[in-house]
Amino acid sequence: MDQIDKRNRLNDEPFRFRQNKNNTVFLDYNGKQVKILKGKDAEKFLKKMNDAEDEKSRQLIMAKITGNFKRGNERL
Repeated sequence: MDQIDKRNRLNDEPFRFRQNKNNTVFLDYNGKQVKILKGKDAEKFLKKMNDAEDEKSRQLIMAKITGNFKRGNERL
């Protein structure tokens, strides 16, 4: 895990997810929605989240699902 998150960004827990009654999953990054998962993708995501060992593993799963949308040159 240390090789994946070298700058310890996942320790701040920037990712959150919400699930509605239709099993649609909404992924948020720092309070902003970045991805929506439906159907089999949502089911597979929820299974991975239930099987995760700790919060850092959950954060890594959400980071991988959201894809490469952060490049490091964004303004704060």
